[in-house]
Amino acid sequence: MTETNNVHAVTEGPEGDDAKCSFHHRMFLEPQEKKRSMKALVVKQAKKTCSCTPTKVKDRVFGFLPILQWLPKYKLREYLLGDLMSGMIVGVLLVPQSIAYSLLAGVEPVYGLYTSFFASLIYCIFGTSRHISVGIFGVTCLMMGQVVDREIERAGYDLEPAVLSVPPGTAAHVNTTLSPVNGTAQELLCDKSCHAISVAATMTFIAGVYQVAMGFFQVGFISVYLSDSLLSGFVTGASFTVLTSQVKYLLGLDIPRSGGIGSLIVTWINIFKNIHKTNICDLITSFLCFLVLIPTKELNERFKSKLKAPIPVELVVVVVATLASHFGKLKETYGSSISGHIPTGFLPPRPPDWTLIPNVALDAIPIAIIGFAITVSLSEMFAKKHGYSVKANQEMYAIGFCNIIPSFFHCFTNSAALAKTLVKESTGCRTQISGLVTSLVILLVLLVIAPLFYSLQKCVLAVITIVNLRGALRKFKDLPKMWHLSRVDTVIWGVTMAATAFISTEIGLLVGVCFSMLCVIFRTQRPEAPLLGWVAESETYESLSAYKNLQTKPGVVVFRFEAPLYYINKECFKSTLYKQTGVNPVWVKAAKRKAAKRMLREKEVGSGDNQTSISMDFVSEPLGFHTIVIDCCAVQFLDTAGIRTLKEVCKDYGDIDVHVLLAQCNPSVRSSLIRGEFFKEGEDHLLFHSVHQAVDFALGTQGHSGTSASK
Repeated sequence: MTETNNVHAVTEGPEGDDAKCSFHHRMFLEPQEKKRSMKALVVKQAKKTCSCTPTKVKDRVFGFLPILQWLPKYKLREYLLGDLMSGMIVGVLLVPQSIAYSLLAGVEPVYGLYTSFFASLIYCIFGTSRHISVGIFGVTCLMMGQVVDREIERAGYDLEPAVLSVPPGTAAHVNTTLSPVNGTAQELLCDKSCHAISVAATMTFIAGVYQVAMGFFQVGFISVYLSDSLLSGFVTGASFTVLTSQVKYLLGLDIPRSGGIGSLIVTWINIFKNIHKTNICDLITSFLCFLVLIPTKELNERFKSKLKAPIPVELVVVVVATLASHFGKLKETYGSSISGHIPTGFLPPRPPDWTLIPNVALDAIPIAIIGFAITVSLSEMFAKKHGYSVKANQEMYAIGFCNIIPSFFHCFTNSAALAKTLVKESTGCRTQISGLVTSLVILLVLLVIAPLFYSLQKCVLAVITIVNLRGALRKFKDLPKMWHLSRVDTVIWGVTMAATAFISTEIGLLVGVCFSMLCVIFRTQRPEAPLLGWVAESETYESLSAYKNLQTKPGVVVFRFEAPLYYINKECFKSTLYKQTGVNPVWVKAAKRKAAKRMLREKEVGSGDNQTSISMDFVSEPLGFHTIVIDCCAVQFLDTAGIRTLKEVCKDYGDIDVHVLLAQCNPSVRSSLIRGEFFKEGEDHLLFHSVHQAVDFALGTQGHSGTSASK
């Protein structure tokens, strides 16, 4: 960078007298030369991409399989105990939640256990976060369940809940006893349960493909459009829908799950229509489970710093409720709805149903976006907390493969989950070995314990699901603080929450994204644009409306526009500038022209000198300032409309003898001005690197003009 100082001296009084000099220091920055050869860039990128060296191959393999990096460095004595402890605790918590969330997804309980097993195992291989717990997430299960119900109805199955006496998997070879609604005689290849998991697995496969594609094309930037307030509002709104979908199990009602727009309202209408059919046994069981679960969960949170591990109250409730249901014969005596047969072992792998892809391809998009947004945000949050880094694109690969591979093993969609991640971190997790331990715990349940849950009431699973929504529903307590911090973020949260709850989850997400982007546009459309004053004994200028005791320089107005200047806010820029300065140059020019015409007419008719002098005084009426300095420090960029607007402003004010100077333009704005031919030849020195420099130049120039006029 080269720097040149030029001094302009303004002398007052006759020669030989003491002279008062005003100095203006001009600084020139020499820009870096930029090579814009597209051919060279393409060749360089092609060589970088196509080159193959042993080191590069090793880096690619280790980057794609992070376990190869951290597993050889595993510190057995330091890490093992914490990983074993956290893995076992999360596994114990996952067993009842996996069974419960299967109800949300509209599939049999065993498929929830399959999903948790494979997700924890696969993320351990591909993931870069050491702490997040990947498995079943309530919001994506809800979105999945709505599609499953729709496809079951489309295939001709009755949506009324029923417990199948045939183990899932064997149904693929027998005809179902449930008759299709449409009454066709076509022989179906599998029963309702089999078709449900086929839809879920196919949708999971497509969502995983989308996520891997996002990682391959490095479009992780999409997550920046899902702000924290938007995601929080979406999860809270979806929690209301989840809660509503579980109320029928709490009351033991046999009503179909509503889907589509307004499903929450429709479900509540159906609940109140059938409230007289409430199963008293299920209602009492639900109440007792709430009495046990909620206080114990609160104790876990309040004393989590003192407890070495949270109390596994969910597992205790599941075991006790199963024993009570079995020995009390609650199904036979009171007609309680139970989980039914949960087979041991694994079903043979089966590919997704390719014929269903056209039906579910669009539905998989929001699930894929929510899944990777939650996973990436959680992984980055815990990585920052514990001082290591994660790769966003690799996280998308990881969560994508956590969906693609399990889809061949009768699983449904999964992602990171905040509640289980917090438990995992607080119980001593150090690496993803804890995920392997979690998989082993679930494997033990699948191989040995699963059939024992046959008599478990569905109302118990619904209570577990609802109790785990407490975190999302508690966001209402944070609204006053959020409103105090940012009203815009609070409005985004409220709009997204309301749209998600009362319209639908997919539309709610879309509404939230569109509304948050509109908020950004509106904030740049009408930004703050104050006049600035000088802080005494400094070179700093601040807002006159925000601070007291600021000084203004005579004849100089300093104006700051706090947004990019582009086609949306160009009119706002001009109108605000005219309002703040109190002078609209267009009106002044029009008034001058009108006065000049009047003078000409009066001269022609030979009017008296009195009126002519009044017109002359009006034309030469002083404006109160001679220079406007525009502080561009907050102008991130200009488009063609913005450049044209600055040209118009400079020209219009120039026509009434007011100079416009630009200060503190960033390199992007300077480049745009030069390319847009903003400066006339020899005027590029009127671009200043500070407001103080521009004000000094304006005062010096005016002083020089005044001296010349007096001579």
